[in-house]
Amino acid sequence: MGGYLSKSSTSSTETVAAKSHSYLLESPTETVAAKLQSYLLVAAFDFGTTYSGYAFSFRDDPLKVQTNHNWYSGGAGKLISLKTSTSVLLNTDGKFDSFGFEAEDRYASKAEDGEHKGWRLFRRFKMVLHNNKDLSRATTVKDMEGNSYPALEIFSMAIKFLQKHLLDSLANQVDGIKENDIYYVITVPAIWDDNAKEFMRMAAEEAGLDGTRVKLALEPEAASIWCEALDVDIQHKMAGIGTQYMVIDLGGGTADISAHEKNDDGTLKEIHKASGGPWGGIYVDDNYLKFLEQILGEKVITELRTKEMTDFFDLISEFETKKRNFKSTSKDKVTFRICTSTRSLCKQITGQEFEERLAASKYSNSVIVNGGDKLRVEPDIVKDWFNGPINNLVDHLKSILKEPKLKTVQTIVVVGGFGESTYVQERLRGEIPDKRLIVPADAGLVVLKGAVRFGHNPAIITSRVMKYTCGVGGIGIFDAKIHSEDKKYFDKDDGKWWVRNCFDVFVRVNKDVPIDFQITQEFIPTAYKTTSPIYRTTAENPVYVTDPGCELLGKLELELPRDIPLSELDHDITFLFGGTELVVKVRVRKTGQEKILKLNCLK
Repeated sequence: MGGYLSKSSTSSTETVAAKSHSYLLESPTETVAAKLQSYLLVAAFDFGTTYSGYAFSFRDDPLKVQTNHNWYSGGAGKLISLKTSTSVLLNTDGKFDSFGFEAEDRYASKAEDGEHKGWRLFRRFKMVLHNNKDLSRATTVKDMEGNSYPALEIFSMAIKFLQKHLLDSLANQVDGIKENDIYYVITVPAIWDDNAKEFMRMAAEEAGLDGTRVKLALEPEAASIWCEALDVDIQHKMAGIGTQYMVIDLGGGTADISAHEKNDDGTLKEIHKASGGPWGGIYVDDNYLKFLEQILGEKVITELRTKEMTDFFDLISEFETKKRNFKSTSKDKVTFRICTSTRSLCKQITGQEFEERLAASKYSNSVIVNGGDKLRVEPDIVKDWFNGPINNLVDHLKSILKEPKLKTVQTIVVVGGFGESTYVQERLRGEIPDKRLIVPADAGLVVLKGAVRFGHNPAIITSRVMKYTCGVGGIGIFDAKIHSEDKKYFDKDDGKWWVRNCFDVFVRVNKDVPIDFQITQEFIPTAYKTTSPIYRTTAENPVYVTDPGCELLGKLELELPRDIPLSELDHDITFLFGGTELVVKVRVRKTGQEKILKLNCLK
């Protein structure tokens, strides 16, 4: 496929009949709404870095959202979370065995019995999709022992498990529910690139989900939607028409931030492009483990992680509880349990007792061992474990809150598992004292429940702010005020000067775009099968697709029906911006036939 303006082609496979313009083919949002009427329920999967879960509600009572309450960990011997661990276990044949706490417990049990050889456990692998420019179908993730495996298969196994668990749960409470009665929503960070979103959709389809019944929901946006259904006090603070507020989704891997304004009809519009970074709770966990390594040595922690897994998972589980309850005002030492295997490994590997290692470390005056099995740590040390990710988050928040679009924002809603941390909440209140901070009950489930509501009513979000300027490369008429002399060339046929690699802009960064905003191009084809690159940049007014910062968003693949003469296949290509995913459609004028085109964002 060629360019998008007259004479604006980077290849010669097509000639464009007219300039681009916008007109309505159909309203995809209305189409989705019509389709939803044929489904009995909406189910959402929240696929987190640390924990995952699902929720659902029926069409006749969409606000009655149900979640699974039976995620148990055998290691801890009690219900730990309303979600389960994002962990996948493969057997010795490389086939799926189990997911979640069950996967961790089975692998730990086998390791204790020396029977884990050939078994493979994958944990916290979602971050492979964050800001990964090289993401492809061939991308791999590593298991507990550092061995690689195709990431797409691991993600699809996890989604397939959640789907099966959902179907089993439904079968136990409702008769006659069929799989095709369900419309699925999968949550993704708003800060993810298009290639990561495409990867997640591909994983869902690899898991057997029908892609026409799958919609992606942006995590902080879903949280914002659920805030409309929360208790009266929160609703009151966010109820006014024109009210602007920010949502921070603090999960295990990322901090994901969006800002919304309430419209007259109760719908929401985004007022600032999504932002955030890798500032989630797993980085506090990492700092805790590094602290232990500084005392015991890296080899001891590695052996604990790979050989004494039950104790390792219990260590992480206990830390999760302490992490959520730790306070910035705490003056007392914080107690962490030292398991017997940690002591044994310390003596076995280093030749020293735990107390000897501690006395020789930099923590000799700030950490003590009490009763032989308790590690007592000064609160300032614990604060240091939090401060890296939290300082990054606070600096980012202060920066964007200064922007004109956000100056009237008075309320910040904090959700996500890491958002339940008392220390995090206290730091945010202290650092941004002029804002009202709201932490809903069960903050770790808010995204999941909001995703269900979004699935029932996608039109609740009316507009989004573009994160990038998007467009195509083409050939433009030379303008001395814009273009460099060395880039122009002369066309003998029309007697004009032209410039190659011009950036033909469809939408611009930071602009408000209605949901399903459409740009349509008219084409006269010269080939049945073509491919064309789509570009993006954070610059508002790019000149060339070769400018610094311009990058390939994806390649648009088009194949026209071969049973019709090429001369009769004039067609329109429509780009729909403003949704959770970029959608591209083709419509053959002669037949009226329409279909979704494939925009390949993966390498």
